[in-house]
Amino acid sequence: MKGARFKGTSWGSLFVLAASVLWGTTGTAATFAPDVSPLAIGAVAMGFGGLLQAAIAARSIMTLAASLRSQWPLVAVGSLAVAAYPLAFYSSMHLAGVAVGTVVSIGSAPLASAVIERIVDKRRFTGRWAVGAVLGVTGAVLLCFAGGGHGNPATDAGWSTPAGIGLGLIAGLTYALYSWAAHRLINTGVPSTTVMGAVFGIGGLLLMPVLAVTGAPLVASWQNLAVGVYMALVPMLAGYVLFGLGLARVRASTATTISLAETVVAALLAVVVVGERLPAIGWAGAALVAGSLFVLTLPAPARSDGRVEETPTDGVPLPAARTRA
Repeated sequence: MKGARFKGTSWGSLFVLAASVLWGTTGTAATFAPDVSPLAIGAVAMGFGGLLQAAIAARSIMTLAASLRSQWPLVAVGSLAVAAYPLAFYSSMHLAGVAVGTVVSIGSAPLASAVIERIVDKRRFTGRWAVGAVLGVTGAVLLCFAGGGHGNPATDAGWSTPAGIGLGLIAGLTYALYSWAAHRLINTGVPSTTVMGAVFGIGGLLLMPVLAVTGAPLVASWQNLAVGVYMALVPMLAGYVLFGLGLARVRASTATTISLAETVVAALLAVVVVGERLPAIGWAGAALVAGSLFVLTLPAPARSDGRVEETPTDGVPLPAARTRA
């Protein structure tokens, strides 16, 4: 897929949205392997998914190794965040329930991402992003309340939900961190597939010891193995390839806000597949998240000369390097 054929922030938003749809299936998929711990699910999904991304991008990683080494702090931060994210995310869902864990993890990421960009990159908060973030986070909170009664019976203790929410906040922070680091690396001119392969490949290696310790149940049955293979190939490999293409076209805070769509997909699948009930407040939350996506993916306004200004959905000018994929 050549970047020249898919230029512009509208394509970037669509790539991120497509990735979010795939990610939204992970919580439901994990319920089909109840004997596998959340640490093992996270390690096999992000671990093998990351290693596969590295294998696909191996030639370009070798070619651009010097450029990646010159940016080693960003590579290190992104890789550590990639390794930490799935462990916190799947543990959050295990303790607080699929709906609450997903909503807290994904819903907190846009705010964390914007704060990181404000502190490190000195980027201002824009009106469009603020409106989209308020709508999206409000919708995520409503979805959280809607799913509050669907915790995990096996971990139904007084401390489980608060612990799950705390881990969800850690997941949101690490998601924001690796999104920001990958976006910064892409802005140096390194293609998105190379950046994602390097960052996720190293993160995948860091997850291999966790998988070695916790992964035995994955091979205990064909169903567990099928869940592990699906998680690695579809939401992680395909999803993060799409996410990398999106990060080449929109900035990290916009990407993490658009990915709030994952919470809607997760809630809908919980209703349709798992059999959970989504009350009216949940549907209202889903509508608000959809509204935030509409705000963030509106086409950029036309300039006075009739051409469309190629700017990210949050109104910040788009450097030429971001269109590389």
